[in-house]
Amino acid sequence: MGTAETIVVGGRRVPVVDSGGPADAPVLVALHGTFGRGAEFTRLAADLAGLVRVVAPDQRGHGHSQPVTGGYGRDAFVADAAALVRALGAGPVVLHGHSLGGITAYQLAARHPELVRALVVEDVGHLMRRPEVPHPTLEVRGWPRRAASRAELGAAIERRGVPDAEYFLRSAEPEPEGDGWRLLFDWDVMTEVQAGGVGDWTADWRGSDCPALLLHGAGSPLLPSALADRMVAERPGTTRVDFPGAGHWVHDDAPAEVAAAVIAFLRKHGILAGTH
Repeated sequence: MGTAETIVVGGRRVPVVDSGGPADAPVLVALHGTFGRGAEFTRLAADLAGLVRVVAPDQRGHGHSQPVTGGYGRDAFVADAAALVRALGAGPVVLHGHSLGGITAYQLAARHPELVRALVVEDVGHLMRRPEVPHPTLEVRGWPRRAASRAELGAAIERRGVPDAEYFLRSAEPEPEGDGWRLLFDWDVMTEVQAGGVGDWTADWRGSDCPALLLHGAGSPLLPSALADRMVAERPGTTRVDFPGAGHWVHDDAPAEVAAAVIAFLRKHGILAGTH
C-alpha cells in the first residue's frame, strides 16, 4: 500500500511513500530511523489504509533523498520535518518516528507545536547516551557500500558483526550500470547522523503537551525498560505499549500489533473520524 512520489519542499525534491486515503483522513507523517527509508512504513500504511493517510519521506542522507548542505545534526532534521508538514498543507499531523526519527518527532512537537496533533514514538528514549543506553551508536565507518550481488553485500555487512543485514539491504539497489549492488546511503554520513542523535533530549521530550504513544520493544537494546519507565513518568499524557516479542524494529517484529496500538491511540484521542 502506498505509492512512491516526489514532493518539492523548499526547492528540494523529497521522495515519499504516500498511502493516500479519504479526504477527511488524518495524516500521519512517518519518520524512519538511521539507515532506513520511507518504504520502511509500507506495511503500516497498508494496515492503516482507509483510516489514516501515511506519508513517509526519505530523510536527508537516506534513500533517494536529494543531496543537502548544512550537515546532519538535530536542527537540520527537525527543520526538514517541519518544512515537509507545511508543504503537505495538512497540519497539524500525527507524527510517528522510529529510533532517530522518534527523536525528530518529539523535538518537532516541542519546537513547532502547531504542526503536531499527536506523537507516536517508536523505541527511542529521551536520554540517548551512556549509561542509560550502553551502545547508542553503531560503529560503521569503512563498512562496504558495494558488492557483486545483494547477497554478497549482505554477507559483507554481516561479517562486520551484524547478525542480520536485511534492514540495511532495504536501502540497497542494483548499480545504475547493472554491475553489482550498492547502498543508497554512505556509512560516513550515517556516522554523522548517529552522532547527532546522542545526547540528553529531556527538555524536548517534556516540551510538548499533545497526546503521545510510546511503543517499546521489550527486547530492544536502545530503549531499556527503565528508560521507558522514566519517559512515561516525566511526560504527562504519554501512553506506553510494550511488545514482548519485539526488538528495536517494533514495526517489523509486531506489525499488526503496532497498527492496532496506533489505531486504538488515535481513537482514544478522537483523531479518527467519527470517534471521540
